[in-house]
Amino acid sequence: MFSWLGRLVSSCLRPFSRYARMNRDDDGSAGGDDDGLLWSRDLEKHSHGEFSFAMVQANQVLEDQSQVETGRSATFVGVYDGHGGCEAAKYISDHLFRHFLKLAKETGTISDEIIKSSVSETENGFLTLVRRAYTIRPDIAAIGSCCLVGVIWKGTLYAANLGDSRAVIGYLDRPNKIVAEQLTRDHNASLEEVRKELKMSHPEDPQILVLRQGVWRIKGIIQVSRSIGDAYLKRPEFALDPTFPRFHLQEPLRRPVLRADPAMFIRLLQPKDKFIIFASDGLWENLTNQEAVEIVHNNPRLGIARRLIVSALMKAAKTRKIPYNEIKKLNQGTRRQIHDDITVVVLFIDHEMIQRKVGGPELSIRGYTDTAGPSNFDF
Repeated sequence: MFSWLGRLVSSCLRPFSRYARMNRDDDGSAGGDDDGLLWSRDLEKHSHGEFSFAMVQANQVLEDQSQVETGRSATFVGVYDGHGGCEAAKYISDHLFRHFLKLAKETGTISDEIIKSSVSETENGFLTLVRRAYTIRPDIAAIGSCCLVGVIWKGTLYAANLGDSRAVIGYLDRPNKIVAEQLTRDHNASLEEVRKELKMSHPEDPQILVLRQGVWRIKGIIQVSRSIGDAYLKRPEFALDPTFPRFHLQEPLRRPVLRADPAMFIRLLQPKDKFIIFASDGLWENLTNQEAVEIVHNNPRLGIARRLIVSALMKAAKTRKIPYNEIKKLNQGTRRQIHDDITVVVLFIDHEMIQRKVGGPELSIRGYTDTAGPSNFDF
């Protein structure tokens, strides 16, 4: 009866070795193929330059999803960091770009409003899926995902963000001095400005923020304040009873405590802008913005996304006083005690290509799906 739900769940359980166009590399200094949970695509062309892509799994079921869609004159990057399960992130990967492409083709342009509308349609679609599945699988109401999107078109970068994945640009301040600028704002209750925003939005709720074991959480449950999914924190009809103690609310939900509207950022790319790092929060938990851009700036492009992940893993190993070689021996699930799933896309910007309006080949790379092909992404 619910074959669509079964397909979605089973897709989350496919072996990672089947992911589209993902190749392990032989450069041991940058991670090598001895880390069985780390995969990368070392260097590909996009419409405005080149990009490098890598993922590492830590959870029993990989909850990060991602995609790079590039046509002759535009490039789309998506990083979707799921929580509670992989279904929301997988749904975003399957639907957000389709909505975006449909709207962009209908209008013949790309704008922040089109991106916001695409996110809204994706949110509504996933909540519809939750509604259909809720009676047979109520825990799907507790599955959600952060969503980070970047689009480059006509020399302009559009970035949209819900949650705590992050886009950081590296630009040259003076000859060979690289500087990090965070483009997106983290929506995480660990930040004072986010807590102030939540308190102002919910003055009637003294439990909107709860400090548990030194960590601020919304309703004592979740850290991110914006997401796709997490239906139980947005609509009262998706409330979970005490049989789900982790997600049970003591008081009925009067109105949404999480938002699904993305924060937008628009930047006209300048010659000083050299590359953009799009990554899930697993990277930023271990590397600062400046550390990350310096690694990219000071190393060859080939395999640079994987190098960033390895740098983050080595930092995590050092913090926990465990040799990195020992971490590489751990299986998924157990490895989550050391680090999170991590996805990284490094997008290099070739300004000569922007000026000439010469794009790369049509290409679609998914960090999860086992089928990929040209996206017909051209405006």
